Amino acid sequence: MNNKEIIAKLPYSVPFLFVDELVSIDENGVEGTFTFNENLEFYKGHFKEKPVTPGVILTEVMAQIGLVCLGIYLLNNEFSINTSIALTSTNIDFLKPVFPAEKVTVISEKIYFRFGKLKCKVTMKNEHDEIVCRGEIAGIIV
Repeated sequence: MNNKEIIAKLPYSVPFLFVDELVSIDENGVEGTFTFNENLEFYKGHFKEKPVTPGVILTEVMAQIGLVCLGIYLLNNEFSINTSIALTSTNIDFLKPVFPAEKVTVISEKIYFRFGKLKCKVTMKNEHDEIVCRGEIAGIIV
């Protein structure tokens, strides 16, 4: 399965699809990118004078690239429209803000994948290679 096929299998669509490109993926991890369009609806109210990407959206970007894309890759042809994905836990440290029009890179390293549960160490970096946020995310794929 190639990177575009993995993105096509994601159970999300615009405006809630937060994966532009998968740079690399293998059984141990994934790296992907997303650029925050400055016209995304949540920027209108978070914050009025100087919009910042909400932490929950940064977590979602990390989960979509670092957990769901990797899970689809690991399941390969076993992943279908009937497959369910649920986030089970997050522990994220937010270190720098992400502003409209910024491109971020997510790097995920698999901690374990067993009994349908995938846990990863995930880091998000900005275009200056600075760590924006990092932590662990886990989910279950059934």
